[in-house]
Amino acid sequence: MSDSAPAPLPEKLQSIVSMFRSAPKALRLQALLEYSKKLPGLPEKYVEHPEFLQPVPECTSPFFLVTERDETGGVNMYFKVPEEAPTVRGYAGILHEALSGATPDEILSVPDQFYMDMGLTELITPMRLRGMGAILMRLKNDVREHAQA
Repeated sequence: MSDSAPAPLPEKLQSIVSMFRSAPKALRLQALLEYSKKLPGLPEKYVEHPEFLQPVPECTSPFFLVTERDETGGVNMYFKVPEEAPTVRGYAGILHEALSGATPDEILSVPDQFYMDMGLTELITPMRLRGMGAILMRLKNDVREHAQA
């Protein structure tokens, strides 16, 4: 392994990235849509108090997120993404499945462009891909802020 190798992905995220990379194009899109259906709804406290959610204005779809630490020091993350944005919801579903409960360090060490290794460039517009990058950056910023708290 060379010195310039990116940090390894957390295990769950690596298995999702590998699955996408090895799947044919049509199955990648289907898998992304499946993850959009898996995205859990917001907890009631955030439905009632949306002011706690952080917007991601760089995303073309209305996208909001919030993170909180659990009692073991892991990070729980919640996303609010409209049903009408299934690819972005799918990306949020992947982040939720792969990183919920991870430590702040694990989340902060995820390479900023990890999703480019999933073969999504053939499926998603460059503008949506930039939005995915912005979502990850906002997520990391939120984790950093709460790690200090």
